[in-house]
Amino acid sequence: MKVLSAMQSSGTLHLGNYLGSMLPNCEYQDTAEQTFYFIVDLHALTTLHDADLLRKYRQDAARDYLAAGFDPEKAIIFFQSYVPQHTELQWILSTLTPMGLLERSVSYKDKVQKGLDTNAGLFMYPVLMAADILLYDVDRIPVGKDQKQHVEMARDIAQKFNNAFGETFVLPEPEVRENVAVVPGTDGQKMSKSYGNTIPLFGDEKAIQKAIMGVVTDSKDKDDPKDPDSCVIYQIHKLLLPEGEASSLADEYKNGLPYGDAKKKLFETYMDYFGEMRKKHESLKEAYLSDVLEEGAKKAREVAGPKMEVVKKAVGLL
Repeated sequence: MKVLSAMQSSGTLHLGNYLGSMLPNCEYQDTAEQTFYFIVDLHALTTLHDADLLRKYRQDAARDYLAAGFDPEKAIIFFQSYVPQHTELQWILSTLTPMGLLERSVSYKDKVQKGLDTNAGLFMYPVLMAADILLYDVDRIPVGKDQKQHVEMARDIAQKFNNAFGETFVLPEPEVRENVAVVPGTDGQKMSKSYGNTIPLFGDEKAIQKAIMGVVTDSKDKDDPKDPDSCVIYQIHKLLLPEGEASSLADEYKNGLPYGDAKKKLFETYMDYFGEMRKKHESLKEAYLSDVLEEGAKKAREVAGPKMEVVKKAVGLL
């Protein structure tokens, strides 16, 4: 079994990235035949048009990966842009991808409806994502619920290619862990950099505290019973607790835990949960990060290069 996952470097990584993708993916390092984890800096260009920020964010994302437990001795870790076969395959796949398929992308339609800036790159996002996946013949793609459709679209594109040119691509299976499929943001929507509702993973302690203290609440009085199932604070907090502790905390809400105290409890749990990772994050040197990314890209190209040779022969470019 081969496993692949990627993270966009368009801003500071957050709790949703960790619980929805990084944590479950870390577990595959010891069980999968081969694992690919990369920062999709080309995808980031669809929303980020500041060169200095892009350089910073992608380097920060790589640091976050390693601090969160990704091991370059076990996994292939790299920047997407370091492997040119990603964009080469994207173009070939785009010539087979129906416009109607892209127009049905929930992620794209959601951004349009929210009035966010859109561009051709954002519209073509699923095709580049398909190339990211299909280059490596991976079997399983652990994703958040919001990304499941993109993996299904990659399967559709791969099947269309296979039908036209012969069996070339493995059809990957999306894997969604329902209990962390969608991590709520501070405003109750899905946590996303696009919505500005995130809690940073390794940011300044004051920034983390500010984000948590800004979590939305209803208008119940201080000592009124609270419904944990509808409380955003609790819905975030329970994801960081063992089941027994989460159940006990739910009882506190029902007995009238004030929202201010609930937020303080969440902040304390958050800092404890990520304490050791934060120490490792601070200790990682730039030279070490560069070495890891260069070596990871070299290993990725060793897989992607031969795959593109097969693709080019299939379509008649070789």
